[in-house]
Amino acid sequence: MSKDKNPRRVADNEAMAKTRMLRTSPQKLNLVAGMIRGKKVEKALIDLTFSNKRIAADVKKCLQSAIANAENNHNLDVDELIVAEAYVGKNLTLKRGRPRARGRFGKIIKPFSELTILVRQVEEQA
Repeated sequence: MSKDKNPRRVADNEAMAKTRMLRTSPQKLNLVAGMIRGKKVEKALIDLTFSNKRIAADVKKCLQSAIANAENNHNLDVDELIVAEAYVGKNLTLKRGRPRARGRFGKIIKPFSELTILVRQVEEQA
């Protein structure tokens, strides 16, 4: 008497991982996500390891999670995976402030972002 299993959100040769509440602006995160789009996962991991951007470590964690999902949950071959999609979305924004001169108030916004990485298995052409 259990419910039917939910259908997969992605194709049979794909796996995804999502990270929410990353403490950076979506614009900055998208620069790092654009760095890995369309690359093989091993090359993307190397690029993220040696990137100077602070958020690159969190993007690398998300990519490693997507690779682990592909390997363990969907039985995909890790050597044939590419980063098919990496897209960024807005999350909540903390509003903070600071008193300024002449009784004014300086607005400080602290944005959060979310990242979705989709990896796809493609057969290498000989």
